[in-house]
Amino acid sequence: MPHGWLILDKPRGLGSTQAVGMVKRVLRQGGHGKAKVGHGGTLDALAEGVLPIALGEATKLAGRMLDASKIYDFTIRFGEETDTLDTEGQVVATSDVMPSRVEVEAILPRFTGPIEQAPPAYSAIKVEGKRAYDLARAGEEVEMKTRAVTIHSLELVEADAGSATLRAHVSKGTYIRSLARDIAHALGTVGHVTYLRRTKAGPFLQESAISLDKLEEIAKGASLQDLLLPLEAGLDDIPALQLDSVSAQAVRQGRVLTEMPQSDGLYLARLGNVPVALMELTAGTAKVVRGFNLPDVAE
Repeated sequence: MPHGWLILDKPRGLGSTQAVGMVKRVLRQGGHGKAKVGHGGTLDALAEGVLPIALGEATKLAGRMLDASKIYDFTIRFGEETDTLDTEGQVVATSDVMPSRVEVEAILPRFTGPIEQAPPAYSAIKVEGKRAYDLARAGEEVEMKTRAVTIHSLELVEADAGSATLRAHVSKGTYIRSLARDIAHALGTVGHVTYLRRTKAGPFLQESAISLDKLEEIAKGASLQDLLLPLEAGLDDIPALQLDSVSAQAVRQGRVLTEMPQSDGLYLARLGNVPVALMELTAGTAKVVRGFNLPDVAE
């Protein structure tokens, strides 16, 4: 069974769930039908770019990927706001105000750092047990509560008459469509997103992403290993904790390790090059956070 990450360059028009289904089909046709598959962070159908797909034991890290920060390039078209805040919706507000490049650049510091934003009504957030987009599509008035998010950086890439393209490094839970709406409002106008591309998700960059055509080659017999990133590629910010065979066996049985000299924090415990577990070390004691069922190289 394969374990690791396939990084898709998801095209516009394909949903994340559809992308997972496509990967399952390709793996099945390529002789890897037993592989577990999951994705590390939903990407709207109207968005394109980096979509990490976890295989096998890497699916245990999909939750961490959801919590990771992301980088997006996006274009705001000024003058029209839609109910979905993107090109799919109906126009609900218009304005003749077209901000200049200087005005756009001047407003960006206001949206950098910790901010509060109201998610779009057309989003998957649950309101009283129902998806907000289902309520919105049914014509109901949906009141979205504000949430705290962090915009690590926000810069202007280019601007022309009536639009601006920005690059944002954001925390989990940030809605780019809401950010675009709020920037337009702060500039005294309205706007909506016409282009959205995720260029980075956690440690994964668009340079590592493969096209759907490349993915389809697996179904035709191409080697999966040539496209697969190792499980630990999703943990490049976590220091390694090297184990011997005795301590590795203890960790695999869920036992704690004591009298550890390392400083407190999260570690990737390894036996040689094989990931054994994610472990939290506190005051010399290391406990298993998430174990990996991977064979030793010798096996």
